[in-house]
Amino acid sequence: MTRTPQEIFEDHGRRLGTGDLDLISGNYAQDAVLITPDGILRGREGVKQGIGRLLADLPDADWALKPQFADGILFLEWSATGPTARVEDGVDTFVFQDGLIQAQTVRYTLVTA
Repeated sequence: MTRTPQEIFEDHGRRLGTGDLDLISGNYAQDAVLITPDGILRGREGVKQGIGRLLADLPDADWALKPQFADGILFLEWSATGPTARVEDGVDTFVFQDGLIQAQTVRYTLVTA
């Protein structure tokens, strides 16, 4: 049975908490696309690169999420505060297909302490 977008996102959050990039990338399709202000990252290796940067920017952060789901798409506004940096304007979009994340956009402004 295929997971719903809500189930995938819930699992994605658990995996993010581990910091294990191989585990995190398992929720993405093999040919996933991650679009960032710095460019387009492709496949699970690209996801590892993009998510790795996010986790490095915000180590040990407390996250606040405001998800809105509609028709296989998630619009996510978020903020995060860590010991060395914070983000107040995070925005992601996820596209789900066949029980995986097929595409994601991510944009945030990192403010260092």
